[in-house]
Amino acid sequence: MQLIFDARPIRVSGLPTRKKWIAANAWSLFCLALFTTPLQAQIVNYADSGVPDPVGLELLQEEPHDLIFFTEESGGGWVKTPLLDLPGRRMPSNPEGGLLFEVLGIETQKLTAKWEDIERIDFWEKRLERETADLIAKQDFKGAYPFLAVLIRDYPERPGIKELRAEYLLQDSVYRARQGDFKATLATLEELHRFAPEYKKDVVLRALSGVTDRLMKKLVDDEQFTLAQQMLARLEKEYGARQLTSITKWNDSFLAMAMEKRKEALAAKDREDYRAARLLARESVELSPGIEGGQLLVREIDTIYPLVRVGVLQTATVLDPTRIDNWASRRSGRLVYRTLFEMKGAGPEGGEYDFVFGDTEMTPDRMQLDLDLQPEKLPPPLDQVRGFYLADVLAARAQRTSPTYFPAWAAAVDAIGLSGPQRIECLLRRPHVLPTCLLQVPIDGEWFGGKPGEPTGTYRRDVVTDDTVRYVLAREPDSPQQIKEIVEVRTESASDGVTMLLKGELDMLDQLFPADAIQLSRSDDIRVEKYPLPTVHMLIPCSDHPFVAESTFRRALLYAINRQDILQGELLQGMEFPGCQVVSGPFPAGMDPNDPLGYAYDQEILARGYEPRLSQLLMTMNENQMKSEAERKKDEVPEMKPIRLAFPSDNLSRVACEAISTQWKLVGLEVELVELPVGRTFPDADTADLVYVAAAIWEPIIDARRLLGPSGLAGSTDQLVGLGLRRLEEARNWREVRDQLLVLHGITHHELPVIPLWQMVDSYAYRRSLRGVGRDIVSLYQDADKWRWQ
Repeated sequence: MQLIFDARPIRVSGLPTRKKWIAANAWSLFCLALFTTPLQAQIVNYADSGVPDPVGLELLQEEPHDLIFFTEESGGGWVKTPLLDLPGRRMPSNPEGGLLFEVLGIETQKLTAKWEDIERIDFWEKRLERETADLIAKQDFKGAYPFLAVLIRDYPERPGIKELRAEYLLQDSVYRARQGDFKATLATLEELHRFAPEYKKDVVLRALSGVTDRLMKKLVDDEQFTLAQQMLARLEKEYGARQLTSITKWNDSFLAMAMEKRKEALAAKDREDYRAARLLARESVELSPGIEGGQLLVREIDTIYPLVRVGVLQTATVLDPTRIDNWASRRSGRLVYRTLFEMKGAGPEGGEYDFVFGDTEMTPDRMQLDLDLQPEKLPPPLDQVRGFYLADVLAARAQRTSPTYFPAWAAAVDAIGLSGPQRIECLLRRPHVLPTCLLQVPIDGEWFGGKPGEPTGTYRRDVVTDDTVRYVLAREPDSPQQIKEIVEVRTESASDGVTMLLKGELDMLDQLFPADAIQLSRSDDIRVEKYPLPTVHMLIPCSDHPFVAESTFRRALLYAINRQDILQGELLQGMEFPGCQVVSGPFPAGMDPNDPLGYAYDQEILARGYEPRLSQLLMTMNENQMKSEAERKKDEVPEMKPIRLAFPSDNLSRVACEAISTQWKLVGLEVELVELPVGRTFPDADTADLVYVAAAIWEPIIDARRLLGPSGLAGSTDQLVGLGLRRLEEARNWREVRDQLLVLHGITHHELPVIPLWQMVDSYAYRRSLRGVGRDIVSLYQDADKWRWQ
């Protein structure tokens, strides 16, 4: 540190001979310090006249020091000295003798001055206080904060520090209020009140009341009544209505609005407009939770006309409970249609299935499946089923010429017969581990002499608008408490759905982002549950694009996607969520490596990493191969057209595909994003080259063909894939099933009939007052006929 001083020495008189010599030779000592100190910064620690230059915030970069100012009679000047050890850190009232001190930077030399030659001492902490106060007066709160922080840290017990900090907070809140930042103003005022409750109490409470009034008005104008009520309740609990006059004002205002809503709700109930009455009654309680009779009216309307509003990312245009690629179709299809065998959950050996018409029995050798129909126990129209009709349905499913032909069932069954009016026997060609999974056949009214497509579930679709689909009971309710209507409301994003659920506009959310699930789980009124089976997200080729048709090019596409970064950063928002992971194949990996749900997933096959240079190399190799092939066949070389990437109209798929598109462009590809219409998950022919699909591959024994087979989603004609599917369907026990699925996993990892991305664990949320929803349900509406409002 270089020291620069005036050439004239300090004038110190009346000192012992040795001290006089030091004073007379001060310049020599300072010069010595100059040549023994690194040349980094120029800091003036001494002068024989004037005062130190103002340094502002840079003062905090200096070593703490006091300033000694000498009288004009003694020659004037000043020095910076390390903090003086004086009683109370103040000038003595009647000093005698001299002051022993050092000059900052040359602490090895001691100097002494008579007290009568010292005009004043500017102590370090007082200087910090003065700088802080000056900056507060100039409304430079960012500049004042570092000085105040040092004072609070180093001199917490010093008189006046508490008042200085309180004044800083008060003036800062006034400044923020003038800037219109009322949220920050409220936070600052509350911090001041907690820190110093008695400091200018009346002024602070008036300010709190005023800013509360402005914030409440803004929340009410934005119709954020739940947030407004929460803030009002917190302020009332902490301060009381006597201290903040705005609390009484807004409590009265909310009560008046709530009474008006209640009046409208009662009028709607009287004219039997229960949908409007339900909404108005809930709005009334939201405005004033303690309104007299508010909750009673809500329960009364729910008793007269029980209704549930469900927030969804996609409304269904096609209702099919067996679709593996369309979440909305699968969800809402279960509400309207029953399935011959319905998956209820996952067990240690594949899925657990219920026979909708009765009971099933499997012989010990697993060569015969018996179906016992029990129509007397079924609700209409299911009670009209006849054994001979069901036998014909099963037989048609095994006939190649039938439109309902399913190869896996045809390969498994040898004969179908009736041993009684309501008992069907299915003889199998070979032992089968789970033949019930092959019979997930939707049931419609045609089975019972009705029209094709007629509902067989508990509900039927009634009114459809752009953002709302209404499902009403298809038959007489089992009890007065049974939900009469389920309304699906499409939200723009998952976060919008969370907001609507918290505001009371929705009763349930069908699908949550992991971060939203964590947020909602903290609410006392909301229950969050995970679906037990994950979905596998992948890109599926859906055109004759000559490059996409090549496995080498598809491998290049995969290496160009930073899957881990998209999953962790974009979809999970930096949070850890068990079960969500990048995958190496089209089958679910389970929640952990030992999860039996992952029986089709080979843990030894590692997911390919992000290798953009390798991706570009593979693209070059693929281009050269295609040129060579074209020359051999004397054809034209295929043109490299932009890759059209389609995705469903929900924000999760949109976010993922936008990220994928950006990364593909980094390796030189042209990409066009194609957003599908609401409710669609697969594009029309020749409108896209790849489509983003979140597939429910919950039973790989059957879903492998539904995904990879020639008639499946991927439409693969690869011979190795076809061989793998056939060997899977010939498996006689679970060991063979697992072995063949692992082989098929390896084939798909190499051939890439689909491009695997990641596995997601989905969640749903609902109000705790809605009972009977169930846990470990694979579909939201699995137990909808049991829902009841408490």
